[in-house]
Amino acid sequence: MEVLLPKLPSFKFSSPSHCCSITIRSSSFVRFGFRRVSSLSVFASTVNEAVAEPAVGSPSLGHSTRPHFPILHQEVNGSKLVYLDNAATSQKPTAVLKALQNYYEGYNSNVHRGIHFLSAKATDEYESARRKVASFINASDSREIVFTKNASEGVNLVAYSWGLSNLKPEDEIILTVAEHHSAIVPWQLIAKKVGAVLKFVDLNQDGIPDIDKMKEMFSRKTKIVVVHHVSNVLASVLPIRDIAQWAHDVGAKVLVDACQSVPHMMVDVQSLNVDFLVASSHKMCGPTGIGFLFGKIDLLSSMPPFLGGGEMISDVYLDHSTYAEPPSRFEAGTPAIGEAIGLGAAIDYLSGIGMQTIHDYEVELSRYLYERLVSVPNIRIYGPAPSEKVQRAALCSFNVENLHPTDLATFLDQQHGVAIRSGHHCAQPLHRSLGVSSSARVSLYFYNTKEDVDYFIHALNDTVSFFNSFK
Repeated sequence: MEVLLPKLPSFKFSSPSHCCSITIRSSSFVRFGFRRVSSLSVFASTVNEAVAEPAVGSPSLGHSTRPHFPILHQEVNGSKLVYLDNAATSQKPTAVLKALQNYYEGYNSNVHRGIHFLSAKATDEYESARRKVASFINASDSREIVFTKNASEGVNLVAYSWGLSNLKPEDEIILTVAEHHSAIVPWQLIAKKVGAVLKFVDLNQDGIPDIDKMKEMFSRKTKIVVVHHVSNVLASVLPIRDIAQWAHDVGAKVLVDACQSVPHMMVDVQSLNVDFLVASSHKMCGPTGIGFLFGKIDLLSSMPPFLGGGEMISDVYLDHSTYAEPPSRFEAGTPAIGEAIGLGAAIDYLSGIGMQTIHDYEVELSRYLYERLVSVPNIRIYGPAPSEKVQRAALCSFNVENLHPTDLATFLDQQHGVAIRSGHHCAQPLHRSLGVSSSARVSLYFYNTKEDVDYFIHALNDTVSFFNSFK
C-alpha cells in the first residue's frame, strides 16, 4: 500500500477503538500530503496512562451535572465526544434551552413598546434577566448593566463613548501584552483618533504579566487601564483590586475583561471597585449573541450614546434628539430578547450550583490537568505552575516540540473525538512574546471530569506517537 503523509493533515481513518494503537491497513487508503510510506502501525506512549479512580460515594460535580447538557452525549468521528474547548464557548444546559423555547413558543414579542400581554411578559422577563446579571456580579443597581451583543461590543462601547469624550493627545492607556484582541484593537483605533499613547506591560520571568512593572507605569498621564481578569492563554489571574486602587490613585479608570472569570468564580464588582467590566453569555452556559457591560452609574450617565436608533432616545426632533437614561441609552434598536432571557436562565442554573462550589471543583480539576499534562514528553505549558499561592484557571495552553498545534487538534478530533483549540486564541501579541505563533489549548468547565482529562492525555500521547513515527 502507498500512503501520502501530511503537510496539513485531513485524517480519514477508520474509527479507532480506545486502545493504545492505530493501524492503517490497505483497506483504508489514506491521502495526506507529500512523503510516501508503505505501511505503518503506531502505538501510543504508555506515559500518563493511569486512569482516575472511579467516583466513590458522592459523585463529582462533573458527573452530577453532565446529564444536564444534551450535547455532551454523542459520538464524534466514531468516538465519544470529549469537549475541552470551554474557553472558546461553553455548552448549554437543558434549563437554558427550555427558557429559549418557552420564550419563542409562549411570549415572543418586542420589549418596552407594547401594552399587550405578550409584550408585557417579554419586557418583564428581559428586565428580570438584567437584575439577575446585576445580582450575579453584585452591581449596586441593575441600571449599571448594559446588554450588548458580546463582550467585544462592550469594550467598543466604552472606547468610543467614554474614550472619545475623555481622552486627549498624550494621555496614556495601559494594557498588557496578554490581552485579547477585543481589548486591544478598539483602543488602538481610539488612540489613533485622539493621539493617546498605548503602553503595554510585558511578561515577567514566570511568563505572566509583570504586575510590578505595571504599578510603575501609572502616572497622572494614565487615564484608563484595560486588563483581563483571567488570561485565556496563560490561565493566570491578575490582582484586579490592587490594579483598580493604583489606577484610582492617579485618577484613572479601570476596564476589566472578565470573560474567563465570571463563568468560573465569584466576581464582585463592588469589592473589586472597577469602573467597567465586560463578560459574554456564551462562556457561562448562556446563548451566543449577547453579553453585558457593567459600568458605574455615574460614569454611564455622563457618557454619550454609542449607537443611535429606537429605544435609546427620550425625544426626537428634526434638528436634534435627547437621550434616554442608562442602560436604555446604550441599547439602540430591538435587543436580543430571547438571548437575554436565556442568559438569565443560565445565571439561575449557575447560582443553583453555587459559584464557589464551581470554583473549588475547577481548582482541583485544573491542578489534576496540569499534573497529568506536564509529564507528557517534550511539552511546554504556558503560564504559572500551580502552587499553594498560585491558582491556575482550568485551562492549559501548550506546545509539543516539533509538532504543529493544528495537527495535534485535528488528529485528536478525527481519531479520538476530543475537542480542543489550536491557533493564537485571539492573542497574537502574547504568542509573539512567548516566541511562538500558535499553541494548543485544553480548557475545562464544571461538567468535565478527571476521566475526561485521562482520556485526553491518552489521546494526546497517541497523537504525539503517531506524528513522531514519521521522523
